[in-house]
Amino acid sequence: MIPDADEAITRDGKALILAYDHGIEHGPVDFEPNPETADPERVFDLATHDAVTALAVGKGVAEAYYPSYDDDVSLLAKLNGTSNLWMGEPDSAVNWSVEYAAELGADAIGFTLYGGSNNEVEMAEEFRDAQEAAREHDMGVVMWSYPRGQGLKNDTSPGTIAYATRLGLELGADIAKVKYPGSPEAMAEAARMAGPAKVVMSGGSKADDRAFLETVASAIEGGANGLAVGRNVFQRENPVEILDALEAVIFEEASVEEALEHTSTPAVADD
Repeated sequence: MIPDADEAITRDGKALILAYDHGIEHGPVDFEPNPETADPERVFDLATHDAVTALAVGKGVAEAYYPSYDDDVSLLAKLNGTSNLWMGEPDSAVNWSVEYAAELGADAIGFTLYGGSNNEVEMAEEFRDAQEAAREHDMGVVMWSYPRGQGLKNDTSPGTIAYATRLGLELGADIAKVKYPGSPEAMAEAARMAGPAKVVMSGGSKADDRAFLETVASAIEGGANGLAVGRNVFQRENPVEILDALEAVIFEEASVEEALEHTSTPAVADD
């Protein structure tokens, strides 16, 4: 972890990473709630929103679309990813090199590590190579730190998530992307274990506006430095509204009620 190495993909020390690697990881099913977002151009347009500090995509999407957006979008090159068709022990294929990502103009790299998987050792060694190559190109490093595998019983327990953030620090990530551990107190411990590395919460499956913003606010209260989110933005009928609301919560320290004023959801919960 190198201080300020993530400066190109953060704003005032915070991050809102728009993740769009779902076409690899989950397949077309993730585009069904909002079919137009199967078109990467639609999501690149969303990534020009002031709230978005980086867009995480795979090689093919970056090749095809990033050259038209390089002045307006910070590119986070998601180096590895495996389809949902894969049914073996958690693993993730390395699909492009740091050197090629740098050629395309990437500001940072993203890399998944499945701590606890039978493939952890190989994945950690692949992360080492990518992390060190990224340093040669002055690129930030984001670890998708997702403990999982046949021996792991609860991948969102507070202890597991704290271990996940610590893996990010120990292996050299500038930012660790983790699942929400359930409470501000658990997130605070995860953030403490990350030391100087930043922690961002994974957006997860789509939830309603209020529930989602409450979870984000809880994570920020606990010490998270932001969010890496995909489905909870692009699956919405009006993704710009939720980006406005997220900007308020993450960067302006607004309450959930204040943030909901940016959406179509009533700011006051029904009785």
